[in-house]
Amino acid sequence: MSGAVHLATEADFHRLDALVSAFHAEMHIASSPEKRADALIPLLNGSPYGSAYLIGPRRAPVGYLAVTFSWSVEFAGMDAAIDEIYVRPSVRRRGMASSALHNICQALENSGITAFHLTVERDSPASQKFYAKAGFKRRDQFALMCRLKR
Repeated sequence: MSGAVHLATEADFHRLDALVSAFHAEMHIASSPEKRADALIPLLNGSPYGSAYLIGPRRAPVGYLAVTFSWSVEFAGMDAAIDEIYVRPSVRRRGMASSALHNICQALENSGITAFHLTVERDSPASQKFYAKAGFKRRDQFALMCRLKR
């Protein structure tokens, strides 16, 4: 199976939403159809803040990757966060996620992205190893902190 990626559009909403729903359920992330629609529709309509990609065949994707963008003074330009990456459990360990991540990073670097960031579970050595193979390094002097909308 291929790790080919396709930029998702509004026509892909239902396929993408099903994948996001499955990922959120697997990771125990609180989610609702309305919340997912609010998050996905701007990405599918060309929002400058991010984009979503389908992994595998466009008509029957096996996963997705969501990327968001921001400006970094430290990295002197536009940077990107790999917000979510997911491949269906039944087709994992075939290199599709690695290939998709490599392809997206390469394409976005060619478009001027200066750095990529992601959040990985501290208690998931397998995930950390996966991202390390893709060139991501821990920045131990920093901790991710979040303030959610009240």
